[in-house]
Amino acid sequence: MTIARFAPSPTGHLHVGNLRTALLNCMVCRKSNGRFILRLDDTDPQRSKPEYAESIMVDLEWLGLNWDQLEKQSLRRQNYCDAAEKLRDLGVLYECFETPEELEFKRKLQLKAGKPPVYDRSSLSLTAAERDSFRKEKSGYWRFKLDLERIEWADMVQGQVSIDAASLSDPVLIRADGQVLYTLASVVDDVEMGITDVVRGSDHITNTAAQIQIMNRLGAVPPRFAHHSLLTGPEGEPLAKRLGALSIREMRQKGIEPMALLSLLAYSGSSAAVQARSGLSELIDDFEISRFSTAPTKFDAQDLIPLNSKLLAMRPYSAVEDRVRSLGVPDDIAERFWTTTRTNISKLEDLADWWAIFSGTFGPEIDEADREFVELAKSLLPRLPFDDKTWSNWTAAVSSKTGRKGKALYLPLRKALTGRSSGPEMASVMPLLQNVRRTGDQ
Repeated sequence: MTIARFAPSPTGHLHVGNLRTALLNCMVCRKSNGRFILRLDDTDPQRSKPEYAESIMVDLEWLGLNWDQLEKQSLRRQNYCDAAEKLRDLGVLYECFETPEELEFKRKLQLKAGKPPVYDRSSLSLTAAERDSFRKEKSGYWRFKLDLERIEWADMVQGQVSIDAASLSDPVLIRADGQVLYTLASVVDDVEMGITDVVRGSDHITNTAAQIQIMNRLGAVPPRFAHHSLLTGPEGEPLAKRLGALSIREMRQKGIEPMALLSLLAYSGSSAAVQARSGLSELIDDFEISRFSTAPTKFDAQDLIPLNSKLLAMRPYSAVEDRVRSLGVPDDIAERFWTTTRTNISKLEDLADWWAIFSGTFGPEIDEADREFVELAKSLLPRLPFDDKTWSNWTAAVSSKTGRKGKALYLPLRKALTGRSSGPEMASVMPLLQNVRRTGDQ
């Protein structure tokens, strides 16, 4: 059975970058009727906040990305300590004492000498007495000793990946304050939770190389990996500075539909064209991880607008009945109001503007050159209520009286009745108008 996980750090709100990872992992699971685990990486007590964890879960539920199992890394510290002790016993977890400043100085010297800036393993040569002496001054941190060999795996997106471990620094697994870092915690959780597939960003490729060796040392078989491309802005710029504006909660507040967002992210970066899908099951049926490219994937929030419009146009009245009635639309025309307007909105909030038009609480738009024509046309307008024939009969009468035809006839009348130069078919609009005065009416 496929078991995958989404492991966000609750240090901020969910944004499009990590949502894409969540979606791909969820689809990998659901494609094979597997299990999807939400695992909160909350091991950093200073940065992890309960309100962010709650926000992430609210966003995922709103999107329909429901999980089968919830885990919190803050409750699994002993598991990480046990794994660290096993690595110490194997002689592959060693204590170091350099300060950040000392490490930076070493890196500069290596770069100046034309060498790769990797950790020089000087701590391995410390005697027991020297380590004891350092411990009296400060706590040590712990690195995993990599086997200096090539690390290879068949990546479901990147293809065959081969990394020379000699080009990597021995990764820090435990900080001097005792905090277990992502590289170890993720490995332990993936092993103990039986994760079979890991889908994450391509910025984790070097992490994966180290984690494969750690898993091997712990006697585990590494899962399958897929490293998807990273999202960029529409011009290829990094998203980092724009993530606040691309948070899921903000998009929800702006009226973006869940499936508009999921549809865009499910196809972006793949060989398939973006399509508006009405449900997650449709995305899953059409999902193939091998279709995704290694090239950076551009994300433009403006692309959500046409998708939003298409999804709303497909929605039946039963799905929006409460929303329509909340506007004060009478029951006898509520369904007709929706079917008339749904192809002319980009978000549900736009319905309020259309109801203001139909209920007569708006200012008509009349060009000065058309004012006399419109006044004459209004005198020919029949009394309320209007029906399906009102528009054709009225415009025919106005045309006969004035000689106007085509756009010169229809556009000024549309603008006079709706205040807009475009919108639904006027034959459908007329029966919805609630308050229209003819010229001469008192």
